Amino acid sequence: MTTSDHVQQDRAQLFKREAALLGFISCGISKAGLLEEEAPRLEKWLKEAKQGKMGYMENHFDKRLDPTKLVPGAKSVVSLLYNYFPEQKQSSDSYQIAKYAYGQDYHEVIKNKLKTLLERVSAQLGQIEGRAFVDSAPILEKAWAAKSGLGWIGKNSNLLTQQVGSFYFIAELVLDIDLPQDPITSDHCGTCTACIDACPTQAITPYEVDGSKCISYFTIELKEAIPKEVSGQFQDWAFGCDICQDVCPWNRFSKSHSEPLFNPDPRLLENTKKDWEEITQEVFSQIFKKSAVKRTKYEGFKRNIDFLQNQKF
Repeated sequence: MTTSDHVQQDRAQLFKREAALLGFISCGISKAGLLEEEAPRLEKWLKEAKQGKMGYMENHFDKRLDPTKLVPGAKSVVSLLYNYFPEQKQSSDSYQIAKYAYGQDYHEVIKNKLKTLLERVSAQLGQIEGRAFVDSAPILEKAWAAKSGLGWIGKNSNLLTQQVGSFYFIAELVLDIDLPQDPITSDHCGTCTACIDACPTQAITPYEVDGSKCISYFTIELKEAIPKEVSGQFQDWAFGCDICQDVCPWNRFSKSHSEPLFNPDPRLLENTKKDWEEITQEVFSQIFKKSAVKRTKYEGFKRNIDFLQNQKF
């Protein structure tokens, strides 16, 4: 191993130590560049209109595949995972909210941690140029996490790991320093089709999700009325959906997070269907004051609840 290799290894270990101190459960590294294998997949997915009315998915095609077009001079991608699996969950006879949205909006919480991580490492190595990403720019986060050895892309198109399943946020630092590539993890889905079999809208085929059929798409991304033809298929999901994660055998190993900012308002756990059906703008604003559920706004959330209340099985 050359002196340069030793320096890179030391830098990588510094990132991983500091990331762990900030609460990240994993940190992996890959070389910045074109995601060659992803290009034809993304192109085919878009041509088949699986983005539905998420028009933004069609933008910045080149940047999605190559972070050096997002961050000129980028040499490395540091991928990080942050656990959000809750200790307590909603009652099964309530309208359901995806677990990632229980607490404060993850964009802000994780972005702040990424900035702190970069500051701490820069203080020891000298100024590092780069950008932090948390589901907020055209970057294929799951692909980079897999390329960085943090897990594999499962049949439900989520990043899976043997140790902790898939209930975590993925974030990246795209940086202008050389860091060593971590080894890639192999696929451990095997013959399992639990996620495919459980999806009530049949949005999942092996290793791909048709975004235009996904419950998360209908309840979050779609801004107009939910189509009548999917009535009765949502299994009480009012914001997002965790079905394909809940049934994944690897999530048997999920442990509850220790991030106070991700703890929910008690009403989120306690509310009955009747409480949600009668929710006012004021109560909505209180419960979801800092939550990602704000994305739907009160009107969108009410639309979802009304749709569930009136669905025909």
